[in-house]
Amino acid sequence: MKYVYILQSEIDPERYYTGLTDDLDRRLEEHNSGKSIHTNKFKPWKIKTYIAFSNYKKAEEFEAFLKTGNGRAFIKKRL
Repeated sequence: MKYVYILQSEIDPERYYTGLTDDLDRRLEEHNSGKSIHTNKFKPWKIKTYIAFSNYKKAEEFEAFLKTGNGRAFIKKRL
């Protein structure tokens, strides 16, 4: 399974990060330990939500959508 996940910063709850992984626990640990330069400044992070995909291409497409302006609006409205 591939997971599209949305993280929420615990120090700045208006800050979100969207990613794609096959191991949610490992990836969250990497974000919180500072291994990702994109999320290091706003750690610690918590998983706000995730969606599991059996099709990798569909997961990539959904992650790409969430990173667009419309996708960010979707996140703010629905979460």
